[in-house]
This record gives sequence, C-alpha cells and structure tokens, in this order.
Amino acid sequence: MTSPEISPFIIFFASIITSNMVLANFLGMCSFISVSNEYKTASGLGKAVTLVMVFTTVINFAVYKFLIVPLELEYLRYVIFIIVIAASVQVIELAMDRFLPELHIKLGIFLPLITVNCAILGISLFMVIRNYNFAQSLLFGIGSGLGWWLAISTLAAIREKTGKNKIPKGLEGPGLTFIIIGLMALAFMGFSGMFAIQ
Repeated sequence: MTSPEISPFIIFFASIITSNMVLANFLGMCSFISVSNEYKTASGLGKAVTLVMVFTTVINFAVYKFLIVPLELEYLRYVIFIIVIAASVQVIELAMDRFLPELHIKLGIFLPLITVNCAILGISLFMVIRNYNFAQSLLFGIGSGLGWWLAISTLAAIREKTGKNKIPKGLEGPGLTFIIIGLMALAFMGFSGMFAIQ
C-alpha cells in the first residue's frame, strides 16, 4: 500500500491507537516514564509535546518540500529538522513560562528536553520516508501527539492509583511501571487489525 492511497483519517486514528509513537514504536520513552508520576504534570507535558509535534510536522513538511528537496540538501535533513524542533520548543517554553508558570516549574528540565524527544523527530522522518502529502502529514502529527498524550496521561493515572495501594516490595518503582507499560502496549496492539499505515 503506497502512502498516497492511505486516507489521512486512517493515518490519524492509526497514529493514536495502532501505531502509537510510544507504545508501538517505543519512541519518546525517557520523558514518558520520568514525568508520569503525577497525572496533572503528565497531562501538561502531553499537551506541550502535542503542540510541538503539530507545529514541527507542518514546518518540517514545508521546509522539506520547498527548501531541502529543491536545493538537494537531503543529507542535512536531520540537522534542519532538529533546528526546527528546538526553535518550536523554545517558543512553547517561553509561552508556558509566561502563561503557565506553575506547570513550567513542575516540568522543569523535561520541557527543554522535548527538543531531543525522539518521537518528535521520528514523526518528521516517518513523514518523509512514507512520502506523505500535506494532509497526511498534518493528521499524522496531530494523531501522534494525541496518542503520546493519551499514553502518558493513562500511565500517570494508573501510577497515581497504584501509588496509593500496597505493592509487593519487588514491584515498587520501575518494576511495576514497566509491567504497566507492557500491558498498555498489549492493549493497544489489540486494535492492530483496525488500521494499518505501514
């Protein structure tokens, strides 16, 4: 199945559920695990990552089609994509510091680290590799962001709930977190027959 034949809406739903960046492709795991202790903070980071994913997908699509390809600079696409991502994160961080200072303080170092979140770079690279058009790229970016947000919010809600209960000593901390992530990935894989984008 070539990319132009795939409906943008199929790409949108698949990127949320069956091809979830974190649960199917295992991209963006570091901040996914680190910031998922508290639901409110995790949801805030999910919103920030979604914003960055949408902005960078649109900008990187335009940069790739109208700058990189015409000037034959494909060998620089990684560097250019990362510069666009870093600039977008900087703008969002400044806006968050100005309008949401409490969330900005809670996210701390993880907010500027969105720049090196491999899920965001992965979206731009998948968009190029799969030869998506603009509508496909846009809905892929939105869906991937919402999928990442859904995954981190769900993990944080589960971790908050289990944190209030007695847990066997051997499962405290990372042990239980990895089990929860594995079960979430299995649950999302249950929908794999519904949508296919690769």
